[in-house]
Amino acid sequence: MKQYQRSSVLVIGGAEDKVHGREILQTFWRCAGGSDAIIGIIPSASREPTIIGDRYISIFRDMGVKDLKVLDVRDRIEGEDKSYQEYVEQCTAVFMTGGDQLRLCGLLADTPLMERIRQRVKLGEITLGGTSAGAAVMGHHMIAGGSSGESPNRALVDMAMGLGIIPEVIVDQHFHNRNRMARLLSALSNHPERIGVGIDEDTCALFTPDDHLEVIGKGTVTVVDAQAMSYTNQGKVDAESPLALHNLRVHILCHGDRYNRKTHQPTAAVNDQ
Repeated sequence: MKQYQRSSVLVIGGAEDKVHGREILQTFWRCAGGSDAIIGIIPSASREPTIIGDRYISIFRDMGVKDLKVLDVRDRIEGEDKSYQEYVEQCTAVFMTGGDQLRLCGLLADTPLMERIRQRVKLGEITLGGTSAGAAVMGHHMIAGGSSGESPNRALVDMAMGLGIIPEVIVDQHFHNRNRMARLLSALSNHPERIGVGIDEDTCALFTPDDHLEVIGKGTVTVVDAQAMSYTNQGKVDAESPLALHNLRVHILCHGDRYNRKTHQPTAAVNDQ
């Protein structure tokens, strides 16, 4: 079985398998230390944090962990809670659940709790996972909402500041399941220096400390590289008009495929058979 490092960041497209093989959540658990894992769960994106927090407590307890705690931040002042901060110092991993990414950022951005989590991730001391809304917040720029089912245009996407865990990416989730390619392209039209990462449901983009992204799960991860974009009409048309985007590079990655974030090159999965 493949081993991943403690310093991995698991960005999950939502609706990950919580019942059967639980491949993605099992991978998170292994990165966190398996039976020695100490996991903090942040359900702040959810309108029902107790229910969703308890659900992940049950899942990880079934797998076998050393300790678990829900960091139930419902007000920004709780992001300064000393007991939560002390727990994060002991953690081997933190998991952010789904819900509303604007709510998650509104409660956690720039709090002592989130700043310490980000610092420990950067130092390679803990594993971080986020699903759905918990995935959307990973970049410096965040897709806060928008529509689907039409041509790329600036009105299609609402942008906000994310948590900046992986600053160079713009993440969209439930990707092909909710027809969000145009939304991601609309976001990139104004930020071509970023890497667009669209993650399908029950699929994970696992960011490794060696600057790679590796795909785990049943669907695909779509990587849109706009750094060589030669033309866009983004600044010349009104918000509802279709966008022109020339010379984009698009990669569709499946389970085991990797993408080098420095060289912008994909590599195919290695067959372990």
